[in-house]
Amino acid sequence: MAKVSARTYSRYSREAMTLLGKLIRAARIERKMTAQEVAERAGISRGLLQRIEKGDPKCELGATFEVAALVGIKLFDIEATTLNGHIRQTEDKLALLPRSVRKKVKVVDDDF
Repeated sequence: MAKVSARTYSRYSREAMTLLGKLIRAARIERKMTAQEVAERAGISRGLLQRIEKGDPKCELGATFEVAALVGIKLFDIEATTLNGHIRQTEDKLALLPRSVRKKVKVVDDDF
């Protein structure tokens, strides 16, 4: 049997997930869309949509982003047409940074 581990989230993360879920629910209701309609358009179950709207941290990130896009929530403060430009800028920045980060090993001088 698989080991069950309790994952903890910071208060900020929990509150951000709750806020996103409530924003998704409000936008869906404002657009007069049923939970079943949104779930079908997103290709997910109605139960998963309900968990997303409650801010469940175990929901798939891609499904959450897709639902947010379907109901018209902007996840970033930029237009969709400029996302590719931002992606390229970030890729350029990543190309200049080292591929991995390693901590330096402290050499202990234990000669007394």
